[in-house]
Order: sequence, then structure tokens, then C-alpha cells
Amino acid sequence: MNRPTTLITGATQGLGRGIALDLARRGGTLLLHGRDRGRLDAVAAEVRATAPEATVRTYLADLADLRQVQAMAARILAAEPRLDALVNNAVAGGGTEPLRRELSAQGHELRFAVNHLAPYALVRGLLPLLTSSAPARVVNVASIGQERIDFDDVMLEQGYEGLRAYCRSKLALIMATFELAGELAGTGVTVNALHPAHLMDTQGVRDYGLTPVMGVEEGVRPTVRLLTDPEVAGVTGRYFDRFTDSRAHEQAYDAGARKRLMELTHRLVGEPHNGQ
Repeated sequence: MNRPTTLITGATQGLGRGIALDLARRGGTLLLHGRDRGRLDAVAAEVRATAPEATVRTYLADLADLRQVQAMAARILAAEPRLDALVNNAVAGGGTEPLRRELSAQGHELRFAVNHLAPYALVRGLLPLLTSSAPARVVNVASIGQERIDFDDVMLEQGYEGLRAYCRSKLALIMATFELAGELAGTGVTVNALHPAHLMDTQGVRDYGLTPVMGVEEGVRPTVRLLTDPEVAGVTGRYFDRFTDSRAHEQAYDAGARKRLMELTHRLVGEPHNGQ
């Protein structure tokens, strides 16, 4: 990947900011996403100051609104000549009020929407650019925190709790990673998921009331490795616990559960599934 173009969602703080600063020092073009214009401009200025040779462009969208996700994908398709890598990093954590169930713009449970539906919709929207730029890599930032999805209550209308919703949404993201990897086999586009580091010092961890135990840089290294290391260039459809190819929650390997999830996902993002 010579001077690649990489899109990072949730780039204004935490892990996303750390990935942006690391990649900027390596050269290339960075497409930074955020939902707050002031913070997005600030991180873009920081990246440019850190690595003046890097090219930086910004894209504004609220990933809790699928219309904005799809509109951002359309803007990127129209403006960018290539896309070598996509890091789906933006996240809705457990929240500051874990017992208050929040909804997306389309009325879906917020964590499921931001952590699963939005990255899936973004990948689908950007597939023409990713495939034309192949070899290309998609890295989905998941979590070691995973909880079985109850298909009778996917949106957690019963017994809601923010961390439970987060863990279910991250498992959904991993399941979609495996499905996309299978679909894209042979295209030159790889799709992997990873748990970057345990309880990093991020706003989401602190907001939920947890005590950080690792610096953000500990999560940057394994994420950037999946984006840049030639040794994993052909690896796809895997879940990594930091640097280790690992086993995700058992439900991720249940073909029937993955099929149910993807049928629901396609319906919610407005895309037909298998001609249906």
C-alpha cells in the first residue's frame, strides 16, 4: 500500500484520533469522520501539524442517522479517487445513564444502530470504491465484550442496560464482518474485526463509570497492524484479540443466527437481501 487513502470513523477522540495520528506519520491520505464540526476541524489541524506531508480531508455525519451515513458514502464516492482502507471505529458505549434506552434517528436501539447498522451501511455504500482500489482492507473495531443476540428482542425493549446493548451490538458487528468477508472473497477486499485493547483511556469507558487500565496507544498498534502489515494482507473474516487471531462468541459461528441477523440488517438499512 503506497501512500494509501484511509477513512477513519470516530476520528475526533480516543482510538480514532490515535489511529489518525499514527497513520499520518506514515504518509498518505486520511479521510477523517466526525459528527461535530468543531472537533473534526481541530483533529484535522492536529494531524496536519503532526505530519505536514499527509493529506487530510474531513467528512461530517451523525452515524445515529442512516440517511447521513448513506449521504456521507455518496459524498466520498463522488470526491475520492480511491479508498485503500476503512476503519469502522466510531462507537456508542454503555452511556452515562445505562438504564435509559436511547433510539437512533430511524427509531432503532442506539447502540445497535451506531455500532452495527452504521458501519455495515457504510461498507456497503463504499464497496464500489473499495473494490476498484483493491487490494483494500476493512477493519471493524469490535470488543471482547460480546453478548448473545436475542432475536425475539434484538432492540432490547425488555431489560435494557447500556453495556448489554453495547456487547450485543459488537457481536452483531463481528457476525456481519464474517458475512461480508465471505461475500467479498476473491475481490481483494478483506474484512476483519478486532478487540483493540482492554478498557482503554477513552471517553466512552469513563462515561460508563469504568476505570481505564490501558492507554489509547495500546489499541492503536494492533489496529494499525491490521491496516498496514503485509503479513496479514490476505487474511479475512477473522476476529483478533489485539494481535491474536481468536475465537469470538459462539453465536458468531452459528450460520442460522448470522442469516437471521443479516436479513434484519438488510431490511433496516434499506437494502434487499438475496433478491428479496
